[in-house]
Amino acid sequence: MILSVMTGAVLSTITDVLSEAVEVEQKIYSWGELKTYLSDQIPAALDFLLNLIIAVIVLLIGIRIIKLVRKLVRKALAKTALDEGLKQFIDNILNLFLYFVLIMIILANFGITASSVIAIVGSVGLSIGLALQGTLSNFAGGVLILLLKPFKVGDYILEDTHGNEGTVSEIQLFYTKLVTVDNRTVVLPNGTLSNCSLTNYTHQNKRMLEIITGVSYEADLKLAKQVISDVVMNDPARLAEEETSVFVSELAESSVNIGMRVWVKTADFFPAKWRITENIKLALDENGIEIPYPQMHVTLNTDK
Repeated sequence: MILSVMTGAVLSTITDVLSEAVEVEQKIYSWGELKTYLSDQIPAALDFLLNLIIAVIVLLIGIRIIKLVRKLVRKALAKTALDEGLKQFIDNILNLFLYFVLIMIILANFGITASSVIAIVGSVGLSIGLALQGTLSNFAGGVLILLLKPFKVGDYILEDTHGNEGTVSEIQLFYTKLVTVDNRTVVLPNGTLSNCSLTNYTHQNKRMLEIITGVSYEADLKLAKQVISDVVMNDPARLAEEETSVFVSELAESSVNIGMRVWVKTADFFPAKWRITENIKLALDENGIEIPYPQMHVTLNTDK
């Protein structure tokens, strides 16, 4: 009985030792596999790290080269008679193209070819097209603006749909920038500008300036017209070769409205308008001609 118990204990101990030995062997085998895996992956990791370092160097050098190329192209374009907006558009296209080439060079360093990129873009082309629908519309609008030339850099325009106005400072690939009279920058999508009505105030070299002045019904009408005519004829901004006219435009409820039309250079339009308006007021005052304005007479009844 005692012998059987001892035999069982010994067998149990041997079984435990063998189990531990098997576990140790499995751990040693697993560690060996890990070492083998790591040793196999180290060259790949080093290769990727080397490619990454090369890619960063190529990126930094490429950016400097792109800036240099754009600078040289801008200098060459500055010597041409091309429209300023077209010059900016060419510069933007060149910048986009050069960065695309740079990205392709960097991807090629990792084994990704341009044909692979084109294949991927083609496979998801519909999704990309839908996502970039507005962007593509703005790009097409920019091309139309440069071809049809409804305005150019330096023109003062009014976008009639939303009332945005200002001097065109830049025509980019997708957007056009305006600078307002109070030096704010307004950015408008080219797609919107190419599909809406707008007013170009500076497209022509000259503009007709019209000012309406109301005088009293009791005033000497002929004298009033002569006074206004003298002010206009003596203004330095008046184009002598163009017709200047002074006329009665309307018999209003409380005044006789006298209209004045004169042609001036586009650049002189607003200064001339402000100056002539002020001089007409001063000249009418000097000649005792009243400019009527709304008045209210109040009668108080103090009798109770």
